[in-house]
Amino acid sequence: MTQQLLTQRNSQTAVAQVALAACLLWLSAAHAAPGAHGPDGEHLDAPGVAVNASGLARLPDGSVNVPKLAQRRMAIRTVLAPASEAAATVEMPGRVIMDPNASGRVQAVHGGRVEPGPRGLPVAGQSVKRGEVLAYVRHHAEPYALGAQQAQLAELRAQRQLAEQRVQRLEGLEGTVPRKEIDAARTEARSLAERERSIGGSLVAREALTAPVSGVIARADIVVGQVVESRDLLFEVVDPARILVEATTADASVAARVAGASLQGVPEVTLRLLGASRSLRDGVLPLTFAVTAVKKGASLSSALPLAIGQPVTVVARSSDRIKGVVLPAQAVVRNPSNEPIVWIKSGAERFIPQPVQVRSLDASTVVVTQGLSADNRVVVQGAPLISQIR
Repeated sequence: MTQQLLTQRNSQTAVAQVALAACLLWLSAAHAAPGAHGPDGEHLDAPGVAVNASGLARLPDGSVNVPKLAQRRMAIRTVLAPASEAAATVEMPGRVIMDPNASGRVQAVHGGRVEPGPRGLPVAGQSVKRGEVLAYVRHHAEPYALGAQQAQLAELRAQRQLAEQRVQRLEGLEGTVPRKEIDAARTEARSLAERERSIGGSLVAREALTAPVSGVIARADIVVGQVVESRDLLFEVVDPARILVEATTADASVAARVAGASLQGVPEVTLRLLGASRSLRDGVLPLTFAVTAVKKGASLSSALPLAIGQPVTVVARSSDRIKGVVLPAQAVVRNPSNEPIVWIKSGAERFIPQPVQVRSLDASTVVVTQGLSADNRVVVQGAPLISQIR
């Protein structure tokens, strides 16, 4: 009897062990997907990690559990990442500058006090036309120079009056006085009158500041009554439809390999290389690009978030080709160590962070050169939301 009880108990234990092994095998198959392998074939799922299927959670191994309902709310989208070839790119720092043929600066030739123009003083952002009077600068001479001019004006006024009286007397004696004396008196009177008007006008002269080109006021640094010096910069007028970007690089061969360019984070425009300088400036070589709207007929002044002097990053495409996985730029995020990562979907509700090496292709596309394999399912929309889950 005792022997039968032992045999029955052993058989029950064996059945329980078989059931436990089958359950573990089912769990491993449920949480390991074909896309959970690294670029070298290594398995990215950590063994023995329990998935919290009740809601959003970051697991101890760094992966994230996102229920299906939460994935729909967050608009998570994934794609299989096939390897391909893309044009190599070079990132260069740059800044937005004015087009010298479509912009200008307004400066005073002589110092003086600022007076408003016919429409008042313009402000930044106001549209103006070429030749429009923006402001006046009334000149003020030094006290001694002003006194000398006033004395000279009074002397000329007296001489003119005497000359006019002499002309009247000679004209009354016409016929007895030679004609040439009368003409000489008249010429002298006219000369004195012109000199008087010239000096009198210089005492109240003001300089008209006009717009050099049609465009928008980009800078306005004056107010009514302000005293300015000669060559002070008072206004800057730019045409928002014609602006340039100046990039700098230490590699002199980059300009010969540029096939196209764009601005990082500004997909509304493309850049066209105008030329590269032949001399270094502060140890770098300046390259000048023309800004062109992606959509024909689009208004640059209202569509582009660009301002004169704004720092930008120029992504220049070269003729060289590189192999990698092309992804949208929003698929790459940063981990707490500030390393670039992408999120790989390893199961129905599990996402694994994978460190990668990336290079920008244009304003909205990057290429992953290391860190991904061909069968990885990568999150291309909603990756920043997954990174925020704690």
